[in-house]
Amino acid sequence: MRTTTSLSGCLLLFFLAAPLEAQAGRITPALMMQHIGALADDSMRGRGTPSPELDKAAQYVEAVFRHAGLVAAGDSGGFIQRFPVRGGTAPNVIGVMRGHDRRLAGEYVVVVAHLDHLGTASSSNGCRASGADSICNGADDNASGSAGLLALVSALSGSPPRPRRSILFLSVTGEERGLLGSRWYVGHPTVPLDSIVGLVNLDMIGRNSPDSIFLNGWGKSTLSSLVQKLAAQHHELGLSVGPDIEDRPTTPGDSDHFPFQRRGVPYIFFYSGEHHDYHRVTDEPSRIDADKASRVARLAFFTVQSVANDSASPAWDPESRRLNVADRP
Repeated sequence: MRTTTSLSGCLLLFFLAAPLEAQAGRITPALMMQHIGALADDSMRGRGTPSPELDKAAQYVEAVFRHAGLVAAGDSGGFIQRFPVRGGTAPNVIGVMRGHDRRLAGEYVVVVAHLDHLGTASSSNGCRASGADSICNGADDNASGSAGLLALVSALSGSPPRPRRSILFLSVTGEERGLLGSRWYVGHPTVPLDSIVGLVNLDMIGRNSPDSIFLNGWGKSTLSSLVQKLAAQHHELGLSVGPDIEDRPTTPGDSDHFPFQRRGVPYIFFYSGEHHDYHRVTDEPSRIDADKASRVARLAFFTVQSVANDSASPAWDPESRRLNVADRP
């Protein structure tokens, strides 16, 4: 009798896990390269903030959100939230996948990635031309993370059931100019900030060692231990996780999780590390490890799914919260 019960339990777990594995399997190297190739193409001219090409990239993201059936969560009922920046305005693109659990649907897991890069080479942005090439494509920084966000949209919207909590997908711009888009969102949120239970940031996930990924936020909340557990469970991903060498007890404000973290949102930041092509015209799609980027995105998928479905929300380590959360905005 015990053997039969155990076998039934194992079969139940298998069938529950199978849809998740199938959804994650939609995040392929080919899909990642499709998005990276589009966003980091020379025609995008480096997606500077502000620029017509950055708006074109935002339209690309919006089209993916629409196709997936996300609910528009920008300004005036649309997907776009515009914010002022010297030289004009710039777009954030915001869409929501509604959770199915009546009790938890009012809580949100945020997936964020910055869409912008430096534009074209100039003395003011530190990106130098090389011969005739003056376009700072930003394939890894951060077309790779943006591709991960878009791949998660497709995977999570692909088949029912929807997660219990709602998921807010936030494609921000102005990161390279001081986290302008994420700071604006936190100052002008389209969902209550205290309804956000956790955040996953994808920024530069397509280079360096193919079998490892850094986690910024290591040990700072239960999200860190969750990712470690998921990486061990999903050995098919072939990824070891470790602390970001640039992270410190007090997190530097170097990517878009930072404004949320300061307001008390537990976070994890997937990051593959700096490389020789960082902020250079040579950060091009041809140098991306699409297989690695897809596996990191799948690990992010399992993380988001877990947070969105777990009855308990992520919790800060008390000392890390003391060091990293501001008492006021």
